[in-house]
Amino acid sequence: MNIQIAPSILSADFTRLGEQVKEVEAAGAGILHVDVMDGHFVPNISIGIPVVESLRPKTKLPIDTHLMISEADRYIERFAKAGANMISVHVEAVAHLHRSLDLIHNLGCKAGVVLNPGTALSSLDEILPYTDFVLIMSVNPGFGGQKFIKSSVQKIANLRKMIQDRGLNVHIEVDGGIDMTTAPLVTQAGAEWLVAGSAIFCAPSPGEAVVEMQKIASQPFSV
Repeated sequence: MNIQIAPSILSADFTRLGEQVKEVEAAGAGILHVDVMDGHFVPNISIGIPVVESLRPKTKLPIDTHLMISEADRYIERFAKAGANMISVHVEAVAHLHRSLDLIHNLGCKAGVVLNPGTALSSLDEILPYTDFVLIMSVNPGFGGQKFIKSSVQKIANLRKMIQDRGLNVHIEVDGGIDMTTAPLVTQAGAEWLVAGSAIFCAPSPGEAVVEMQKIASQPFSV
């Protein structure tokens, strides 16, 4: 598998955002993750369209926009026009999931479905063939720096099997509590894209943290 590290700017120093983004990009990060929260779907408010617009000319990385917002359909087009390359929506946040994914695709973006820790894989039964990636939340969404939920590892493994059994080309992304200890656990289970916030941007050197996590996550796991 091609493991990609996706630094989450939720944990970045916003007084140095452009500088830190350039640092992790130069270090080999494959994706830039943007968490959008509305204070309604999740109990926190973060960043929005202007930040994506400001980032787009500053980085060549794909911008992965995770919409943790109610009525996500109302904002999909605006985020795509702002420069997002990947847009993911929660199962519970849209009325017609197939329509939402179709809209994302028609706007030229990769479409993802997000599963909270309490959301069953069975919710993907009918929609999986229409997704480019599934984002498994390994913490409850809303705040950075939370502790990794260990049952997520089995959930990732079950999803990988579901994808393989159906012969689909769907990527698995994981977000929440990803650090140097949990990274190899989730990649061994089948995750390919690792969203990491605190472990990257709270490190003395975000660039070095990207390199270290990429190395650790790509190694064969041993008990």
